[in-house]
Amino acid sequence: DDGGLEQSNAAEKALHQFEMRYTALKDSLAPHRAGRWAGTGVCFLIYAIRVYSIQGWYIVTYALGIYYLNLMIAFLSPLVDPSEQSELPTSEQDAAEFKPFVRRLPEFKCWHSVTRGLFFAFMATFFSVFNIPVFWPILVLYFFALLIMTLRRQIEHMIKHKYVPISLGKPHFKGKPDS
Repeated sequence: DDGGLEQSNAAEKALHQFEMRYTALKDSLAPHRAGRWAGTGVCFLIYAIRVYSIQGWYIVTYALGIYYLNLMIAFLSPLVDPSEQSELPTSEQDAAEFKPFVRRLPEFKCWHSVTRGLFFAFMATFFSVFNIPVFWPILVLYFFALLIMTLRRQIEHMIKHKYVPISLGKPHFKGKPDS
C-alpha cells in the first residue's frame, strides 16, 4: 500500500513507508512502560560509556541534561496552571470534586522525547564539530545549580497550589458508621 501517494517520487514513498513503520513501532511499544524505560536506560548507559571512553563531547551531554530538565518540569507540571485558572468553585461540592492530575507532558511523549534526545546526542558524538573544548566540572556544577533552583521553584509551586504530580486513582471515602 502506498497510502495515497500514487503520483509521488520514490523518495517520498520511502519516507512515507518509514513514517508508517515508525508509528507502528511506537504504537506497539506504548503499553510496555517498564520495557520502554529500561531500553532507554540501557541506551543512556551506552551513551555515557561512549562519552567517558572518548573523553569529549561534554557540551553535548550538558545540552542533553538541560533538555531532560525541561522535559522533567513539563512532566511534573499540570496541563492547566492553577495560578492562571480564574474559575473558582461555585459550591462546596465543586470544591470537593475529584479532579485527576493531568500532565502537561504525558508519560509516553516524555519517554519518546527522552529517547529521541538521547539518539541525537549519541549521533552528535560521531561529529568532531560538536566536540567543543570545555572544562567539564564547571558544566556539572552549573547543571546541578540549575537543577536545584528549578526543582525548588517547582516544589514551591506544587505546595502553593496543592497538587501532587502522582495520580493514584480516585479516592474512596468511607460512609458514616451505622449507630
